[in-house]
Amino acid sequence: MSNIFHKIVTKKVQMDLIYEDDMVIAFNDINPISSTHILILPKTFIATLDDIQEKHEKILGRMLFVTAKIAKQKHLNRDGYRVVINCKQHGRQEIFYLHMHLLGGRKGTKKFY
Repeated sequence: MSNIFHKIVTKKVQMDLIYEDDMVIAFNDINPISSTHILILPKTFIATLDDIQEKHEKILGRMLFVTAKIAKQKHLNRDGYRVVINCKQHGRQEIFYLHMHLLGGRKGTKKFY
């Protein structure tokens, strides 16, 4: 395992952290597609959404809780925001380490199908 997210979680690559606890880490995306674009990752490696197991339930819940908490701190909850998880190639997942995108700060221009 040597992708960039694993290196961030294991502190081999430094990022300007927005949030961190024993289960989750969050930081700004280096290639944002919105004025606010934050990535939320579990500290436990899970390659894709298809790889989750029942034992990951608490981690996934924590990811969602932290995402909502950050959205409130950034005042994105006033007008709304988008949370996206891409899964595998056709889902446009580029880095195979489960992560969520928190997007906000402006109205989305495209609808998902």
